[in-house]
Amino acid sequence: MMAETKALILSDKARKAMTMRRLLALALIVAAPAAAAQERLKVAFFGFEMISTSGTAPSEAERLRLARLGAVFEEMLKASGRFEIAPIPEALAGRIAKEINFSSCNGCEVELAREIGADVASFGAVQKVSNLILNENLYMRRADGAPFFAQSVDIRGNTDESWERGLRYMLKNHLLAGR
Repeated sequence: MMAETKALILSDKARKAMTMRRLLALALIVAAPAAAAQERLKVAFFGFEMISTSGTAPSEAERLRLARLGAVFEEMLKASGRFEIAPIPEALAGRIAKEINFSSCNGCEVELAREIGADVASFGAVQKVSNLILNENLYMRRADGAPFFAQSVDIRGNTDESWERGLRYMLKNHLLAGR
């Protein structure tokens, strides 16, 4: 009698295990095409801005570093395969350069992203406290205004290397990690 009960219990366990395996296989079959079909998010990237609380105007070297940060941001997003960068029309780029400070425009980047058909609006800001202490900030919001990503990293040293290393760290370990 004990052997029959034990065999019956093992049989129930085996059936449950087989059912679980079948459900897992079915879930993988259903999920695989959905994951493969997932489109890359189109990002309207409006560049990096300088916020200087150090009392000095941005130097030419700092302006070049801002441009380099933008290039690194775009390269890393494209290389991830999960994002594409939406082209900014020339007329809009000219208007942005003359009129818009994204750090203080109260979310205007979202409306601009919608205008160009992007899924996500993004810009960055480098806050210079002193020549030693800087802070890099990256902001990303969905075209419907919902937060997507916001991160900040403190860097020490006002050099090409420190600026780029700070951004690469933020992207690799936060935005692109586990998404």
